[in-house]
Amino acid sequence: MLLAFKNRYDYDIRYQQDILKNDLGAFLKFMGFQTMSSHSGNMPAGPLYAARIRAILSDDCGPCTQLAVNMALEAKISPDTVQAIIDKDLNNLTEDIALVVKFTECVLAHHPEADDYREKILVLWGPKGLITIGFAISSYRVYPALKYTLGHGRSCHRIQINASSITPERGSAIAGETKNAE
Repeated sequence: MLLAFKNRYDYDIRYQQDILKNDLGAFLKFMGFQTMSSHSGNMPAGPLYAARIRAILSDDCGPCTQLAVNMALEAKISPDTVQAIIDKDLNNLTEDIALVVKFTECVLAHHPEADDYREKILVLWGPKGLITIGFAISSYRVYPALKYTLGHGRSCHRIQINASSITPERGSAIAGETKNAE
């Protein structure tokens, strides 16, 4: 299973192999966590990956972000949309994706404006959608933290989006400070 994942995404799985080799019980718990991070509920792929990518960028700008980008592209999100999510270029995102980008940034910054965005998310996708976004934001931050803790974190690098290469903007900003805000 790990090797199939490695080959599918060209992703370094050594941290997972180390967990498996050293603590089977911990590895099984990690695999249980995977079900939380892969939860998609009733969310469309675009808003879901907006939360995942913005959340992972808050803690990583290397292989974990690249993996999230590859998964977004695999989910048929256009390269232009993925780049706009990374760049926080709200003018080049649909309204629902821009909403999730702003909400994610506010959640990560613990900004009170998240309350307003939360209400809009509830109108669009209901409590199940909000839970799905909450899982995306919280779970995608675990991977870089775990990798860095175990000594497998990697420095920042340019992110490939098909033939393009970009340098991600990592820091969370409140919604009013995002690029091209409303």
